Parts: sequence; structure tokens; C-alpha cells
Amino acid sequence: MAKKQKIVIIGGGAAGFFAAITCAETNKNAEVIIVERGKDVLNKVKISGGGRCNVTHAIWTPRELVKNYPRGARELMGPFSKFCTGDTVDWFAKRDVETKIEDDGRMFPVSDSSQSIVDCLWKSAKRAGVKIYNSSRVENIYPPEQKGQPWKVMINNGDNALYPDKIMMASGSNPKMWDVLKHLGHAIVPPVPSLFTFNIKDTRIKDLLGISMPNAEVKINGIDLPKKSRTAHGPLLITHWGLSGPAILKLSAIAARELNEKKYRFEISVNWRYGYSVNETTEDLEELGTEISKKLVRSNPQFGFPQRLWHRLVDAADIPAERRWGEIGKKMRGKLAAQIAHCTFQVNGKSTFKEEFVTAGGVELNEIDFQRFESKIHDNLFFAGEVLNIDAVTGGFNFQAAWTGGYLAGLALAE
Repeated sequence: MAKKQKIVIIGGGAAGFFAAITCAETNKNAEVIIVERGKDVLNKVKISGGGRCNVTHAIWTPRELVKNYPRGARELMGPFSKFCTGDTVDWFAKRDVETKIEDDGRMFPVSDSSQSIVDCLWKSAKRAGVKIYNSSRVENIYPPEQKGQPWKVMINNGDNALYPDKIMMASGSNPKMWDVLKHLGHAIVPPVPSLFTFNIKDTRIKDLLGISMPNAEVKINGIDLPKKSRTAHGPLLITHWGLSGPAILKLSAIAARELNEKKYRFEISVNWRYGYSVNETTEDLEELGTEISKKLVRSNPQFGFPQRLWHRLVDAADIPAERRWGEIGKKMRGKLAAQIAHCTFQVNGKSTFKEEFVTAGGVELNEIDFQRFESKIHDNLFFAGEVLNIDAVTGGFNFQAAWTGGYLAGLALAE
């Protein structure tokens, strides 16, 4: 009878559970243990997507999918060719969790409850025989002194130790674990926040909490970035602290390091009417001067603007409340067009997007074999999830990287 392998997975999140389930289901002779420092597991899964869990995104080909990863796109191309969006959907469907696609491509469980995903992962792990150690803080990890010997994992101030044949790090953005990995010889890219909203104090958006535009373009000004990294478009939401929504969150991920260097003080320009330039907007406003010449400018919002936001932009263009469309001249039209299509704001800080904190940073990617998600420095040391220097824009992409990494690491752990 073959020797029973002992596998320790550090971190009870999405990647850790997926790896544990994959390993235990593939190798029935493996003893698989998840070690989690908190009292509960899968907390981030539970709170994600406003409690609905944005499982993945409806992009089905690796080449298109990797475009949503500011860090890790090249490395994930191969892994996504082995386990991609469709595989994730099938995996959960086989365990009676059906998913649905929303208009923006995000995918959620049909139940609209993250508890469906948590329960599925928990039950699948227990069914496969995975052991879960809660409230177990890893203090240090020691590699085998000789080939064939086990690793040593010290837990809770050395009160306990585990001696696994293989280890997987799925510890997320945990500074303590990054320090442990440094002592094992791995380089760590210093972490900075990703996926955050922009703090803006400006009378044009003050007290307009909850107002949104379905498709606006946001551009970062004055920072040296590749052209494709300076702009993003999509829904834009006004909050009590400034601006949020997919367009802002995408920019925060793409330019995470550059914005950190600027201490989150920079300028943006907003085109509330994506696809139309200032000149094109000016021409449209001129036509309105003929078509609805007798109507008041302030009382007749155009281009799908919510009334209160329209009022603020008209005021910012110095158009009097009693002025009619047929009475605004070239100068006023130009100022209103600029407020619509090139509206500049000063950003003076950031706020975390709800509880879904994501970091850019982690284990250097050139130290990982992405066919197996295994360390190139130590045999039998594996990684998946946010512990790596991989992160994505919002929309389910970070979870997809966790599922893919967990699955492929799980297969390698099972060998």
C-alpha cells in the first residue's frame, strides 16, 4: 500500500479550498489539511459582491480573459488554457450551484447568495475528507533538511507542529506569511492597495450620493502611464466621498502602483457621455438651441443625465437658471460641453471598495512554475491566490484566478 501523503494548505479562502478539494478528490490516499488563522473560513467569499459572490466573469477565452489582469496576464495565459471560466461554471454546476450572467458580464449564483458558494466549498471539502484547523496561526515554516524528509510547519507559538510532504501557500495578502516566504528565499513585490474608490471634494458632486451614469469615461491626467492604462469607461457612481463604480475601480487596479507613488493625489477628467468629444457635444448643444429653443436649459436635462447632476453642470458652466436653449451663445455652449465631456476633478485620497480589499504585490511571478503553481526555489511548495503578485480589475476576475490556481496546484499536490 502506498504511503499516505500529508498535504498542508495554509489559508482557508477560495484558492485554498479549491486546491484542497481538488487534491483530496484526485488522490484518495492523501491527508489534506487546511490551516486557517481565523475562527472562520471563506470569509472573503461570503462578503464578496455585496454578499452575492461574483464567482467569475462571462469571458470564455484565455486570450480575452487575461486582458483584465494588470499583473499576471502573461503568466495566467497557460493556466487559463487548462482551467477557464467555463470549467469554473461546470465545477459548481456539478455540485448543484447554478450560475447566471448579468448584463455587464459578471456571474453570480442563481440564488444571489454567497452562502451557496460557501456551503458548496465547505460540503465538497468535508465530503472529500479535508481536515480544517481553525484559529491556527502559522508562525514559521522550515523546509526539509534532506530530500525525502517532510516540511515542518510551526503553529500557535510553537505549541503544535505539522510535518507535511507538500505545502501550499494560499494565505492571501498576509504580511506575516510574506515574511516567512522571504526567509525561504522568495522575493516579495511590496504590496499596495488595488480596487479602491477616489475621494473627491467638489461642489459639482456634493450631496449627490447614489446618482450614476451608465457609461462614462474616466482619464488619469498628469501621470506617466501607457495610453491604454490612463482611461477606463463604464458605469460611474457618485458616493458621499467622491466617485466609484466599475470605471473608477478598473483604473485603480491598472494604475495601483503609480497612484500609490502619488499618495493618491492626482487629477482626473470625466466624460459623462462616453464616445462623444467636446467638439461633438458642442455641435449637439447647438442643434438643441434650434430644436428646443424656448425651453430652459437648466430644467431640461439632455443625454440621459439625472436632473440633479445636470443642474450642477449647468451651474458650473455659468448658465443662468432663466436662460433658454435658444439664448445660449458659443461661449456658454463651449463651457457646458466641457463640463459634459471633459469635467476635471482633483482626487485627494482613496477609500477601500466595501470590504473587498485587494492588493497588488506578493511573490515574484518569475519564481513560480505556472504549469503547476510550484516554487522554482523549493520542491513541493505551491502557491495560489493573492499571495502571488497577481490581481485583476473588478468583476469576478480575482476569483477566477483563485479557482484556476487552486485547481492546478491541487492536481500537482495530488501527484
